[in-house]
Amino acid sequence: MVPQYIFSIVEDDLNILNKNLQSMVGARHPILNAASEHLFSAGGKRLRPALVILVAGYTLKNQTITPEHRRLAEITEIIHTASLVHDDVIDECITRRGVTTVHSMFNNKVAVLAGDFLFAQSSWYLANLNNLNVVKTISKVITDFAEGEVRQGLVQFDLSISMNEYTEKSFYKTASLIAASCQGSSMLSQLDKDLQDRYYLYGKHIGLAFQIIDDILDIVGSKKNLGKPVGSDLKNGNLTAPVLFAINDSPQLQEYIEHEFENEVDISEALNIICRGQGLKKAKDLAEEHIQTALNILPSSVSSSNDKHLYALVLVGQYILQQIN
Repeated sequence: MVPQYIFSIVEDDLNILNKNLQSMVGARHPILNAASEHLFSAGGKRLRPALVILVAGYTLKNQTITPEHRRLAEITEIIHTASLVHDDVIDECITRRGVTTVHSMFNNKVAVLAGDFLFAQSSWYLANLNNLNVVKTISKVITDFAEGEVRQGLVQFDLSISMNEYTEKSFYKTASLIAASCQGSSMLSQLDKDLQDRYYLYGKHIGLAFQIIDDILDIVGSKKNLGKPVGSDLKNGNLTAPVLFAINDSPQLQEYIEHEFENEVDISEALNIICRGQGLKKAKDLAEEHIQTALNILPSSVSSSNDKHLYALVLVGQYILQQIN
């Protein structure tokens, strides 16, 4: 199975990461400490740190992965988790990764402070990498998160949003961190600028594909696999790729969105319309296009290398697509 192969390569590294995360973000205040422990005990896919380690393993060749690469992997997961805490407050999610969200367990104030605390901790560890280029690359992601949230908030229930606007928002909210993580790992491996840029673009298109598949799961996925209730994004007025594709063929769907699902049955009817139409297939096709672009960007082809880390980077695309199969 693809997921087992990818994560088996970095299993030992991710086990170390999981142990380090809670100690890295330990807070003096008991409430913040409890929030941090709750967040990281929930687990998650750990795709972002896995990519950092895979890029490191391939670019370093036969050398041992450095402590700086491992720390970057940890930083990316802390940043990602911080963004989820704030997202959950904005979206009013009750569960995430299958467990109760921080703001539901405590309150909004604690959740916002916990997210801020995690961002601050990640910035401190990032500065201690003593690599200015990596600091610039990763810190830009935090501003991208904020811009993505603002953009999303301004276009809720807006039927005029274009696919390009959706893609830009998806970049800021998801692909930016994955792109920067891959590039940052290549920077720590001291690759030349052209190769660093390639890993950035690889991560960008993998990140966009990942977001599109996540948006498909919002329509069709089970609560168990998604980690939050099905239809949450649509109910909040976040019009994603499958919805945008489906709107063109369904005046009824447009009407539900225009009236912001005012009746109790509207959201379930809207989900049924999307599932019956071509929106899901077109969204999946778009995700596959991004994955193919990412593979074409990789600095080497699988046929010219037997490197397991490179092979895993290629398989990441299949892993993303398998989430909806």
